[in-house]
Amino acid sequence: MAEYKLQGLSCANCAREMEEEIQKLDHGQDAKVLYNSSKLIISDKIALEKVEKILSSDGASIVKEKDDHEGHDHSHEHSHGKRLLLFIGFSVLLYVAAMLTEKSVEGIAIALYIAGAALSGYTTFIKGLKNLFKFKFNIDTLMTIALIGAFGIGEWKEGTLVAILFGINEYLEGLGMEKARKSMETLLKVAPKEATVIVNGEEKVIPIANLQVNDIVLVKSGEKIPSDGTVIDGKSSVNEAAITGESMPVDKSIGEHVYGGSINNEGVLKVSITKAYEDSSLAKILHLVEEAQETKTPTEQFINRFAKYYTPLIMVIAIIVMIVPPLFGGDWGSWFYQGLAVLIVGCPCALIISSPIAIISGIARNARNGILVKGGVFLEQLGKTDTIAFDKTGTLTKGEPHVSKVLMYEKNFLQIAGSIEKSSSHPLAKAVMRKVEDESIPLYEPSAIETITGVGIKATINEEDFWLGNESSIPFQAFSDNVKADLNSLKNEGYTVVAVSNKSKVLGLLGIEDEIRTESKEIVKQLYKAGIKHTVMLTGDHEKTAEKVAKSTGLTNYFANLLPEMKVEKVKELTRSSKVAMVGDGINDAPALATADLGIAMGKGTDSAIETADIVLMQDHLGKLPSAIKISKRVNAIIKLNISLALGLKIIALLLTIPGLLTLWIAILSDMGATILVTLISLTVLLEKRTLK
Repeated sequence: MAEYKLQGLSCANCAREMEEEIQKLDHGQDAKVLYNSSKLIISDKIALEKVEKILSSDGASIVKEKDDHEGHDHSHEHSHGKRLLLFIGFSVLLYVAAMLTEKSVEGIAIALYIAGAALSGYTTFIKGLKNLFKFKFNIDTLMTIALIGAFGIGEWKEGTLVAILFGINEYLEGLGMEKARKSMETLLKVAPKEATVIVNGEEKVIPIANLQVNDIVLVKSGEKIPSDGTVIDGKSSVNEAAITGESMPVDKSIGEHVYGGSINNEGVLKVSITKAYEDSSLAKILHLVEEAQETKTPTEQFINRFAKYYTPLIMVIAIIVMIVPPLFGGDWGSWFYQGLAVLIVGCPCALIISSPIAIISGIARNARNGILVKGGVFLEQLGKTDTIAFDKTGTLTKGEPHVSKVLMYEKNFLQIAGSIEKSSSHPLAKAVMRKVEDESIPLYEPSAIETITGVGIKATINEEDFWLGNESSIPFQAFSDNVKADLNSLKNEGYTVVAVSNKSKVLGLLGIEDEIRTESKEIVKQLYKAGIKHTVMLTGDHEKTAEKVAKSTGLTNYFANLLPEMKVEKVKELTRSSKVAMVGDGINDAPALATADLGIAMGKGTDSAIETADIVLMQDHLGKLPSAIKISKRVNAIIKLNISLALGLKIIALLLTIPGLLTLWIAILSDMGATILVTLISLTVLLEKRTLK
């Protein structure tokens, strides 16, 4: 399949009709005209000249590849809009001149009216006339018939006003879509274009597409890191906003991972490339964001189906208005005029554009915040979610053990514990060592260490034996009644207990837990404010730990001791009574993420997180989730409001035909007013970025 950038694509309904025409060509069955991103996807075998002919029939064309591709494309879009605005300006001047001269020299006034109409609506009328000969009825056909009819019955002034207002309408509709597209294009421009590779000690600048795994690249201050890799030399702070949406710099030094698209703030880094650019986290994100623009929501699919029947239905109504009342004594001229106005009301533009601008704006807004929504359908679903199920580890908690309580019976307790654990790589040992290091205690070197599988460690220090581990690893005679009471108390509070003893007594107890993230309680509170009714935790941990985390964070419910398959069953149970989003790390929780109505993964750019979930939080915390839900709910509300406005204004205009009050200018204003309102309201999703937090 070949992909081309289009220019002059300003009407969603026209894009749909062109797609249907192209699909009728040989090898065209899989062709797509992507209105939101202004692109064409067709088979390599299709006759390109026939495709270009179909596109040109509607004022669209393929942007020819040039070295300065992006600048070329932008200039075409910009010049088309400026030219249309210039013609509309001249049309208004001609219209005013015609109004001033119509009483004195009617012939000149008529010529000025016709010239004004031709200038502002020439593209519409050329397309409309072609469609008439093909018996193809769309908005261009309707407008052309209405204008010919108006001029035919001598309504020069109103006919020209209709042409000018429709030109303004077309310009504003294109402007709104261009604004949404530019927002997305700005986002996609974060991709680096070149890389400075070090070959045999020399620097060489190459295109990003030529970058290979294991290449060594030099990244100077202010430059973008070309692809994912590992720092092998240098130290700097890096802005990872392109990946995570967070502009706070992250310090990087030798051995640390960096993301392609990140900006090196200061210093010079040498990076060993671990992924070719097309496989990097940023490339995958940008590809998915680009694809997400064209994912049709159920609402959009319904509107597109409805629009197919809407225009022919309006034509039938217009014919009825023109013919039926005069048969019962009505004036043929006035009812013919009413019928022409009904044709203009039949423009489906406002209805069709009611959804895409809002959805693109919502996806772009979230992507700027480091939230990857894989399509409009998932954006819509997020806005309907009322229950969020969390995995505990790594989402509500930090995902690493932390010593929270220390019960010391002997002064040398932490010294012995640190001496035993210092060479261990076990997660609990690392937690113990962090606590010991905080106290700056000097450590011994054990003369012997023996691992007791599943329970703990036995070590010999200064010719004395010590035991470290759970209660099963400690000699039974070492436990006093007080120590047993303390041990049970810690276990009841949900801690994992590590004890240290010699042969005769326990030196101390450590209460270890997966530390709750400091922001978790506030985030849960924000989720309730964003409209979430239930927050649930699904965890494999035991009851007491789960209860403690749930109470500390303010969750409405929790379920403990769950194996992965049990989590899936619990999610299925929850989806029967509510719209459920499951939040996990995208790896262990993959089955539960897939089972929920919506899967949300935290992964800070990990491949598994990007591939598994419907929505990816590119940070390693939940901080941006409430904001994403607010944006989604706002997009859904805007789409409903837009549809109501688009249809409501048209229904009001059509009802004016009953008393015979509908005029051509009221008809075009009802359509233009709806399109302007729908466009401006949709763009508020982008404009409110500073107020939503």
